[in-house]
Amino acid sequence: MSYRAPYRISDRKVRFAVVGCGRISDRHFDAIKQHADRAELVGVCDSDPAALQATSAQLGVKGYASLDELLAGSECDAVTVCTPSGLHPAHAVQIARAGRHVITEKPMATRLGDGKRMVAACDEEGVHLFVVKQNRLNPTLQLLKRALVQRRFGRIYMVNVNVFWTRPQEYYDSARWRGTWEFDGGAFMNQASHYVDLLDWLIGPIESLHAYTATLERNIEVEDTGVANIKWRSGAMGSVNVTMLTYPKNLEGSITILGEKGTVQVGGVAVNEIKHWEFADSSEDDQLALASSYQTASVYGVGHPLYYDNVINVLRGEAAPETDGREGLRSLETLIALYTSARDGRRVSLPLEY
Repeated sequence: MSYRAPYRISDRKVRFAVVGCGRISDRHFDAIKQHADRAELVGVCDSDPAALQATSAQLGVKGYASLDELLAGSECDAVTVCTPSGLHPAHAVQIARAGRHVITEKPMATRLGDGKRMVAACDEEGVHLFVVKQNRLNPTLQLLKRALVQRRFGRIYMVNVNVFWTRPQEYYDSARWRGTWEFDGGAFMNQASHYVDLLDWLIGPIESLHAYTATLERNIEVEDTGVANIKWRSGAMGSVNVTMLTYPKNLEGSITILGEKGTVQVGGVAVNEIKHWEFADSSEDDQLALASSYQTASVYGVGHPLYYDNVINVLRGEAAPETDGREGLRSLETLIALYTSARDGRRVSLPLEY
């Protein structure tokens, strides 16, 4: 069956399929459902027969045992990739070659070359590549981004990012791919990926960094803990501190920015609470900041429905992508720089390739 997603979908709902029915997929199913007036789920895929049958029955959509079968049997416009991280590149390229748009969970790849291969394949086939960065759409971070764009901080002096979560050994033992270099990546690459993204998206290009990683407790290939010192091209300095060993549960996902004319700390378990918001000059956003905090039991935030809103609008020809493949490469490059520094015991300058 030959099928190519149209550039603009304006006379019907956008058709989505999801490959991978694991931990994160429910976020995507729910987000698509919230846009039922403009979008529909037409297929799910998983190599685990039990997971596939359960998901297919629960959602009332056709299930496919392989990506080959999904692409051959479904007239989806876009496929969301929720498979293990190390499989994202091969799946994204296959989807693009079939003429479908690609939506991939974080990280888009575990190797920079694979990420570039994904972008190139989508470019060649004329389809979109969307990289999920839903935390950017949290109301707390949207206000923080606006304050930075408006230059309310003046010169930024220091930035600190903390991800103090817990992942017990049972979490890593729940699937053979978890905690491996090939398919997962460690605390930086997997759990803290969205927080590493904030370093560039909020503060700007990084000049250099120096990182340390360690596997202090979990029986895994990759790191369960890491730290890094960072210097931005603007002159700002800071650090990122990550561990999956917090006792007894997730404690904090935060960013603190200290500037010439402002100080802000966004914390909570997943940058969901504005802990401190103070600027030399007042703004209408100061009142919004007081009301933007929200309670959450999930580290995934509330941004998936908003993310799909942009994807749908792009496929309808009504918007530009907010986080495309090239945007995804920016945080992937920072991640690779962190691992290179930790491996080689040296400071690493960015960009990695000129």
